[in-house]
Amino acid sequence: MKLKRLAEDFQVEEQVSLAPSGGPLAMYLLTKESLGTLEAIEAIRRRWNLDRGRIAFAGLKDKHAQTRQFVTIEGGPPRNLSEESFRLEYLGPAARPIHASDILSNAFTVVIRELSEAEAQAASAALSAATQFGVPNYFDDQRFGSLGESGHFIAEPWCRGDYERTLWLALAEPNARDRPEDREQKRLLRDHWGQWQRCGELLARSERQRVAGFLESSRGDFRRAIGLLRQDLRSLWLAAYQSQLWNQVLAALLREVCRPEQLAPQTIGRRELPMFDALESEQFERLRATQLPLPSARLHLERGPLQELYDRVLAAEGIALRELRVKYPRDSFFSKGERAVLLLPQAVEQSAAADELYPGRRKLTLRFSLARGSYATILIKRVTGSMVEWEVDDVV
Repeated sequence: MKLKRLAEDFQVEEQVSLAPSGGPLAMYLLTKESLGTLEAIEAIRRRWNLDRGRIAFAGLKDKHAQTRQFVTIEGGPPRNLSEESFRLEYLGPAARPIHASDILSNAFTVVIRELSEAEAQAASAALSAATQFGVPNYFDDQRFGSLGESGHFIAEPWCRGDYERTLWLALAEPNARDRPEDREQKRLLRDHWGQWQRCGELLARSERQRVAGFLESSRGDFRRAIGLLRQDLRSLWLAAYQSQLWNQVLAALLREVCRPEQLAPQTIGRRELPMFDALESEQFERLRATQLPLPSARLHLERGPLQELYDRVLAAEGIALRELRVKYPRDSFFSKGERAVLLLPQAVEQSAAADELYPGRRKLTLRFSLARGSYATILIKRVTGSMVEWEVDDVV
């Protein structure tokens, strides 16, 4: 079976509470295809010559998909903008920047292709079970796109104050998703690491070249060099590490609540995490009522089972809760908040039909809504198990 065979096979539409009702900002609807949210925002910024801080969006949407989301721009022009992979439609003036908290839900349409009749029936039954019992609300692979070949998170040495290692992971480590030009620039940086003048001569004009020039003039001030990197990317690196730790806490909780025979492993973020097919009523009620806080040094847990759970999980990861912070730059920090343990799809519909792309096979079209922050791909993994073949990497 195949997912995302076509861009229109994965559609996402943001539902938000903010509306254009007058104010100093301009609100837009961003419709994009086969383009990441950050790439689209950067293209808008360049086209209209805007400071990045003037543009706000509520969430990152899938790259290999058709998506619709909202954007606000401080002092933005009251007109539309179109490029090959996206369209920005002006909706009217807004009172404030849009924020993640404005997202009410995300509506999805997903087409799973090249199914046998038996596979289509099995996926349909799995979706019904997922609707009844929910799915572990893990952060999915999209969150971990910055994870390079070593499997080490950029934020981990950053928290420990190892700024040189942080820079190396951010700028030089190979990543399976690297474009050819980035792969070559990273190779040059690795080959000449520490020879900053030589790096500046060899590297193309880029963020890497600017950092190399700074390190040459500052005699290797790796700490301050971190501040030269894009703030939005630094935030993503912190979010990736925090999300992986949160996933491990959820996995440990599921192993406490469920019997071993109820759980089966699923690979997410290069880790095997437990999934369940069904829950007993007591298990379901406990998990449905549970919200787990995001781990960070700002989290202060009372003595008890939850604190013991976090301490045990983080100890296994080789870090303590108090260490989950960065001292520099001060514009970078871990998020604070709670996340539901269960992903509970709403407004679920499904239909099966002949697959026009694969004669003799079936396709299953799913429609559902998810709460802010939940990943549709986690639900799809639950529905398809290990049978699905992802047509392309899912990178924001």
